[in-house]
Amino acid sequence: MFYIGCHLSCAKGYLLMVKEAEKIGATAFQFFTRNPRGGNAKALDDADLEAFLRNKEELGIGPLVAHAPYTLNGCSADESVRDFAWRTMREDLERLGKIRMVAESNGLTPAEIYYNFHPGSHVKQGTEVGIRLISEMLNGILTPDHTTTVLLETMAGKGSEVGGTFEELREIIDRVELSDKIGVCLDTCHVWDGGYDIVNDLDGVLNEFDRVIGLDRLKAIHLNDSLNLRGAKKDRHAKIGEGQIGLEAMIRMINHPALKDLPFCLETPNELDGYAKEIALLRSKRR
Repeated sequence: MFYIGCHLSCAKGYLLMVKEAEKIGATAFQFFTRNPRGGNAKALDDADLEAFLRNKEELGIGPLVAHAPYTLNGCSADESVRDFAWRTMREDLERLGKIRMVAESNGLTPAEIYYNFHPGSHVKQGTEVGIRLISEMLNGILTPDHTTTVLLETMAGKGSEVGGTFEELREIIDRVELSDKIGVCLDTCHVWDGGYDIVNDLDGVLNEFDRVIGLDRLKAIHLNDSLNLRGAKKDRHAKIGEGQIGLEAMIRMINHPALKDLPFCLETPNELDGYAKEIALLRSKRR
């Protein structure tokens, strides 16, 4: 199965998301757990979740990738911002756990769910402090009974971002006590802007990822083109084939043996009709 989709909104309920996924030909999708700029999450409705899960199963939609709000920064210099990150992640993981509970209570196959987040920005405290604070947050939140895998996203390395190199992500993982619950989401725009040459040396980049982190931890791909030259450290997404990475490199990624079975989530600057066209284009290039 080619698991490909885009970013959808759960603001109007989960069932609507799966209906939108069907409409645009998606077989996977990503969604924000709440407003991407923060705020309270909408209360979950068991009937909506059950209908969502039944439709998801009937359509053969693959793993779900939930995305934390962009404002979640567990290594901020501001204690109140760190407190928001802790509270939000803890609540989000509890809510995602409920999706699995609803599935099991209705005899449905539990959905494979990932919770992706940007590691954060240390804000002049230094990378070492940022790594320590992020790992402390994960150690303070994760418990043995959590069923959602938390994904660290690869970042472009702009400003004081943590996670701009594979080594920084590895350092976080090494400090997490329940590291079996930690994975990685590779963002193509971010790693390209961070200096990794996925256009001319995809195998080399994946070999380095495997050496530093381990390919077994790679659980999802954010498939985005980039407006920037490699190593720009700016993080500006482009539509597929309209940036510096290019369509041919994207085709190699979706067909690479180490990646082809992972969920690919588009975060390109599009509305639903644009996503439908990109999904159809990439599906036509799948071998």
